[in-house]
Amino acid sequence: MEDYRRIADRVAEEIAAGVLRPGDRLPPQRAFARRRHIAVSTAGRVYGELVRRGLVVGEVGRGTFVRAAPVPSGRPLTEASTLVPVNLELTYPVAPGQSELLAAGLAPLLRPDVLDLATRTAPAAGTAQAREAVAALLAAGSWRPEPRQLLFAGNARQAIAGALSALCAHGRPGSGAGARIAVEQLTYPLVKEIADRLGIILVPVAMDAEGMRPDALGTLHRTAPLSGVYVQPTLHNPTSVTASAGRREELARTIRELGLPIVEDRIWSFLHEDERPPLAAFAPERTYVVDGLSKRIAPGLTAGLLVTPAEPAVCSPPIGDVAAVLRSGGWTASRFALEAAVRWLADGTVQRLVVAKRADAAGRQQLVARELGEFRVHTDPHAYYAWWELPAPWRADRFAAAAAERGIAVTPGSAFAVGPQSAPDAVRLGLASAPRPALAAALGTLAELARS
Repeated sequence: MEDYRRIADRVAEEIAAGVLRPGDRLPPQRAFARRRHIAVSTAGRVYGELVRRGLVVGEVGRGTFVRAAPVPSGRPLTEASTLVPVNLELTYPVAPGQSELLAAGLAPLLRPDVLDLATRTAPAAGTAQAREAVAALLAAGSWRPEPRQLLFAGNARQAIAGALSALCAHGRPGSGAGARIAVEQLTYPLVKEIADRLGIILVPVAMDAEGMRPDALGTLHRTAPLSGVYVQPTLHNPTSVTASAGRREELARTIRELGLPIVEDRIWSFLHEDERPPLAAFAPERTYVVDGLSKRIAPGLTAGLLVTPAEPAVCSPPIGDVAAVLRSGGWTASRFALEAAVRWLADGTVQRLVVAKRADAAGRQQLVARELGEFRVHTDPHAYYAWWELPAPWRADRFAAAAAERGIAVTPGSAFAVGPQSAPDAVRLGLASAPRPALAAALGTLAELARS
């Protein structure tokens, strides 16, 4: 049988040569298979490979189309673009007066004796002071992790990678290369990249107004066993959906009945003032909670926070295994970042920044309501992003290309979709990085574009 990647290479050459032009619809997979004299399953893998390369996009109920704006290889979603003056791909919140607040807390670190200690290496478990301070920071409602459960990575993405890697190397059935991890049908794009590099298969789970549907998860596991679940129950990226306490309890109960471990991403949870408990409050023996410091404090101050189960279930790798993965991957945190964070937590700087960023996010959401109120925009008053279902006849990739021509970068729905045939005609708007006047002007321009 011919390698599906070689067939994908030939289609890619046709796209590069202009034989297949931006916006052209590829034939249905059965028709493609007949023309190329290959199996339908091979055609599906070809289409999946073309999606992975960013050359085509699948749209629900419509088919697969050549992208109007191919994704440049190697440029992750979180890197700044120099091609456009207003970048709404990014979500890096910075509070007014942030640098002045941070400078005061750093002063003690500049003493030679303190600096000598702060610039030494730290293990995956960080320091005792960091574990105590972060355990208090992450407490939500009645849930509070024990300091001994804490591990630290260079950033939250590394914490996710470390948790998933440990999960899939744990030796349970279905682990290792080819492990199947359930995720929301729209998910954080870098999780897709992490899974690709680890050889993990992401399995999309249907969502509703409260996020991942427990019944859909159960059906998928019974059809083909899963190895674990990655989920964002608070301010889901990109839709901003937040699950109720009842839904969290139901989802945790379902996952416990299925015997699966959980990686729970709470990176944006600090923006929600009601402090809804994490899934770890309902399934503490199998939940790995991921959080970070860069959103709360500053984009360049990164440290990934990983809470491991206090008493791991059989399906959950113990803390020593996860720490070993972080060490071997070179993913442990900088001690200087931990020392700085401990001081900022102790003197109240972090809490002041959180309050300021909650107010800033609310103000930016008011701009979204004012400029895009006539459209189907899904968001949350606390969120730093919005999910815009585009009006017909716009397709997401064409809208993103047209926006770029006007100097505005937005992220098409295909970046978040899991699976080649599930990309919606929607874009995510990152609200945090652009100055407010520039954001307001950009939103107005996008509204005019959508009407045209």
